[in-house]
Amino acid sequence: MQSFTFNPIGYVESPFKDKFGVPRQPGLASEAKGIIKFSSDPDIKTALKQISEFSHIWIVFVFHDHGGNKWKPSIRPPRLGGNVKVGVLSSRSPHRPNPIGISAVELTKVDLEATGGPELFVNGLDLIDGTPVLDVKPYIPYADSIPDANAGWASEEIKRYPVVFTNEADTFLKTLAEDDQKKLKDLTIQVLELDPRPSFKKRQFPAEDPKTWGQNYGLAVLEYEVKYTITEGQFLVTSLSKSLI
Repeated sequence: MQSFTFNPIGYVESPFKDKFGVPRQPGLASEAKGIIKFSSDPDIKTALKQISEFSHIWIVFVFHDHGGNKWKPSIRPPRLGGNVKVGVLSSRSPHRPNPIGISAVELTKVDLEATGGPELFVNGLDLIDGTPVLDVKPYIPYADSIPDANAGWASEEIKRYPVVFTNEADTFLKTLAEDDQKKLKDLTIQVLELDPRPSFKKRQFPAEDPKTWGQNYGLAVLEYEVKYTITEGQFLVTSLSKSLI
């Protein structure tokens, strides 16, 4: 078959600095806000004219940090508890023949005059910081939205868990400026309520199993380190601290 070579036209600036904790689909965490930073090529600036007329866009990107060098013909989707295999092309796994993904996100601001190149501000990101962007396209409801579409094996409602904060975590939040406090707390809740642990951990240690309760976990949210545990089926944020990374 004929081969093709693509060059990124920009990169994502995301609150997720590593792959742990990144929502598995766009829009699940509305507070996951980021920027698509484009190159300073004047043709790119011209190409983005009128993009501000749209409320949402598609991002076509590369799974550059999925940790595998070879694609997998079948995978175990987290939505099925990791117990059932499906074909990779009937999933959104990053381990694809070509590691390319798409995400529909809310477009909140456009700055074509930004230093270093145009910027698109977006909400509902499910992408890691530094993700290469190959293309953006406007989201058009009459063509892209199919309300009665069948979601197949992914049709089951996404489970969300209660998230609570210890006094220690709340005390740290109160040291931050009001806007930063709200941003960190809201995004932490939206990430943890989806159970961001790796699939194998969730299979081995279900959140509902008392044997899981009391185990300690951690992940990065924005510029902060979030430590948490699971107890009685809820996610308890035990501490927050400024990340050293």
